Amino acid sequence: MELRLGDPIIGETPRHAAQDIEGIVERGQTKQRVEDLQFCLYQRALHPELFRIDRVKRVAQARYQAEIWVTGLAHVVTVQCGDQILTEVITEDNELLPKVGLATSFRFRGERDHAQSFDADVKYILSTQVERMTPQLFPATHRDYVHYAQDRGLFVPFDEWTHDGLAPFSFVDFDARDHEFHVHAYHAFPEELTLLKTQSIFEVGARRATSAW
Repeated sequence: MELRLGDPIIGETPRHAAQDIEGIVERGQTKQRVEDLQFCLYQRALHPELFRIDRVKRVAQARYQAEIWVTGLAHVVTVQCGDQILTEVITEDNELLPKVGLATSFRFRGERDHAQSFDADVKYILSTQVERMTPQLFPATHRDYVHYAQDRGLFVPFDEWTHDGLAPFSFVDFDARDHEFHVHAYHAFPEELTLLKTQSIFEVGARRATSAW
């Protein structure tokens, strides 16, 4: 299904510079595993009915609009600049996603960087890392991220999947600049002692960012 950024997700909700919507559930969900997740980049928007959406953040800048969905222990980020739309997807349900408009996809393994240029002077830069930790290190790292996320971005814990007293979570932070939209995402998998980290930059206009962590 085709969808343009800004089409309503639930009813007609007024748009603001940054808008946070909670409690959206489009599909049922089971616990995800980091080894089942993959990255997809689309040159189009995707319909929300393809996902179970836990939280939404909408951002409007002069040169672009952006929308972030937390989808369990994964996320979707869509950025529109004029007629150009890019959508970053972390998902395990790739069979449900369309093939039309797919620019690239890959499984998460270790560390990986990706950069791709598009029409209308739009560029996408990505860094990913699957960080596996020891049983001694992971609890402290988990605690630090939970504390840091309390007053930033979108933080969604999943208490129903708690393992050894630690709840899996998704934490997506962002920085909306004039020519760039930066997204830092962290998905915690306590049962696997693993943190999936992604950093992406959507560049619009002439300025160029220097990528990486």
